[in-house]
Amino acid sequence: MQGSGSAASPSCRAADYSAGWDSAQQQKRQRCQGSSSNDQVGSSTENKSLEAPGSELKFDYGKNEEEDYYFEDEDDGCYDEDDEGSDYELETADYNQLLADKFDHLDLPPGVEATVPWLQKVERDEPGKFKSMSEIEEEIAKKYNFFKQFDTVEDFIDHKYAKNYVGNARKEWAKRIQHEWSLLEKDLPALIYVRASENRMDLLRAVMIGPQGTPYHDGLFFFDAHFPPSYPAIPPVVHYHAGGLRLNPNLYACGKVCLSLLGTWQGQSCEKWNPAQSTMLQVLISIQALVLNEKPFYNEPGYERNANSAEGLANALDYNDTAFQYSCRTMLYSLRKPPQHFEDLVAGHFRERGHAILAACKYYMEGHEVGSKVPEEDEDTKGCQNGEGSSSSTTAKPQQNKPALRTNRNASFKTNLEVLFEELLMEFNVKGANTARFRAEKLKNKLAAA
Repeated sequence: MQGSGSAASPSCRAADYSAGWDSAQQQKRQRCQGSSSNDQVGSSTENKSLEAPGSELKFDYGKNEEEDYYFEDEDDGCYDEDDEGSDYELETADYNQLLADKFDHLDLPPGVEATVPWLQKVERDEPGKFKSMSEIEEEIAKKYNFFKQFDTVEDFIDHKYAKNYVGNARKEWAKRIQHEWSLLEKDLPALIYVRASENRMDLLRAVMIGPQGTPYHDGLFFFDAHFPPSYPAIPPVVHYHAGGLRLNPNLYACGKVCLSLLGTWQGQSCEKWNPAQSTMLQVLISIQALVLNEKPFYNEPGYERNANSAEGLANALDYNDTAFQYSCRTMLYSLRKPPQHFEDLVAGHFRERGHAILAACKYYMEGHEVGSKVPEEDEDTKGCQNGEGSSSSTTAKPQQNKPALRTNRNASFKTNLEVLFEELLMEFNVKGANTARFRAEKLKNKLAAA
């Protein structure tokens, strides 16, 4: 076929380019508009029926379906799937064919479109395309590693005291706040992170990572602080992000922080706020050391008298069980709604510590005390994909002195922790934590139950 017939091959890209691109385009327009009387694809009788004045539009679909197809596809290449005379074969996959069609306007030799590298790059960098899990995990790890212990931010929109009006700040007040910032930036202990507001110098937010050996290990505990206009004559006001849970005698479900240094609890003179010496850094260290400790049960006034009795010890262990469950629920709360400016820390922390938290849950459900040291695992076991072993005790390194299991523990502890474990497993897995072993165990148990 010649002229317009040459463009009726399986793809316009298979046309004879020696005839010239302009010539091929002109012939294509002539064919699609019915201006070529020698067009072997369009029907001359149907062209007349379309052009006849005063007559109704007629479409004869039975004889020449190809013409209608060409007529509607003016902008792209023309196709005649019944033409078997072409020496160019289309890809079998429809996707590859459609991808090639997008580039009909390019003057490329036949067969080149599917292999040129930059076409692959266009697809990969297409706006709105979701990132792969490996890219998301890499981004989370990078932001976490670069997260500073102390930094300033522009403002807080979710701060507890964002609506508190300070008024015109005194020069002495602003100077003292800047001094507080300097101390925090220089002397913050490990496991405490702080963000201060530049636009609202009276606002500050801190998070503490629960210390090991306590029922709060690996948890994140957030506090909002406000420096009142008369600061430092009076102590700062501090609110704990409790989420409605009272996981410590000093941290109320309403968010109140009960501490002598803050004036929210009675204490000796040396324990109270001293405008000349006390600082926000001191407040944070006191919460970390005195509140988030190994046996928080004895923080309750008067309970320390029973510390050496069997009853007192049993009560303290029961309190630790409850505190750990509340700590796990606080983890879920933080994961699902991280406080502003700490999103990267939350995601990165639980990505890094997720495996250890899940291993601790398993260990405690076996009967061990909350806060006790969880046996370390071999690296091969930690990244295990086959799910061998149904508990942390069977996959952990052997211990010379195996600790005794708890007796008379509340039966609801294991039931509640099993539920929390499943929720944490799902959330940690989304953040990219190493959950392979626990997912494999879960699958193995399901198959065994079936």
